[in-house]
Amino acid sequence: TLSGSCYNGMFQGCTSLTTISELPATTLAGDCYRSMFSGCTSLTTTPELKATKLASGCYSFMFQGCTSLTTAPELQLETLAECCYSYMFSGCTSLTTTPELPATTLSNSCYSGMFSDCISLTTTPELPAETLAEYCYQYMFSGCTSLTNTTELPATTLSNSCYSGMF
Repeated sequence: TLSGSCYNGMFQGCTSLTTISELPATTLAGDCYRSMFSGCTSLTTTPELKATKLASGCYSFMFQGCTSLTTAPELQLETLAECCYSYMFSGCTSLTTTPELPATTLSNSCYSGMFSDCISLTTTPELPAETLAEYCYQYMFSGCTSLTNTTELPATTLSNSCYSGMF
């Protein structure tokens, strides 16, 4: 269990960092791991994200601007906290695939901007949630100029701006 803002921005801007050791925490506090590796332009791999309980903003901006990252870690949780994955991979221009996004219980802004400006993505993952929270998919794929195929959007209960600027 980690305290609020734990490891926030810890390696931000470390442009020579190529690999990351294990991140063993399973219960995260607010803003934990936020921007931890943001701007690490040589980062090519990510660790397994073992958290089973998320808090507001906990993984937001974590890998933003990691321009050498080609794959993302598995994200297996089905219940998300507010802003937890927002802008997580934004600007990862070499990212070619997304992880599966199995979440069915969303919170406000949970996926907001998650893959924005990932210009190498050609497809989007399935988004199984049927009830959407405010801003949950806002700007999720904004600036993804190589997208040629998108998933179906099965949601039947929508909230304010849930799809705003998604593509």
